[in-house]
Amino acid sequence: MPQLRVQTLNRPIAALLALALGLLLAWPGSALAAELLQVRTATLLQIGDRNRNYAVELACIGVEPADQAAAMAWLRQELPRRTRVNLRPYGQQGGLLLARVSRLDGELDMGNGLIAAGLAHAENSPQACSVMEAS
Repeated sequence: MPQLRVQTLNRPIAALLALALGLLLAWPGSALAAELLQVRTATLLQIGDRNRNYAVELACIGVEPADQAAAMAWLRQELPRRTRVNLRPYGQQGGLLLARVSRLDGELDMGNGLIAAGLAHAENSPQACSVMEAS
């Protein structure tokens, strides 16, 4: 009889462990997402993930020198430190990763947001941008 009770208790525990494992495997993206560490310039972000950090240049935009401070302020408002972000790489230029960057909890691309705010303009000079526009 005691042996029967132990088996009955083990089934709910095993079910809970299976559920916890399933949930852990279902949501690894948000747990392991990259996050903003610093807005370095109007187009350059310091991004980190679990064990690395790297500089990411916002792809396909340019910011005029007169708009640099306002663009940095806009980015800092939209991307406070430790904001989880989604990166869509488009290549590299000068040792920097070129990428589209958006908040993990939103759809707004930061480059397009800067353009919509009147703080940046589309720039087609890097190869990654011409490839991106063709697709």
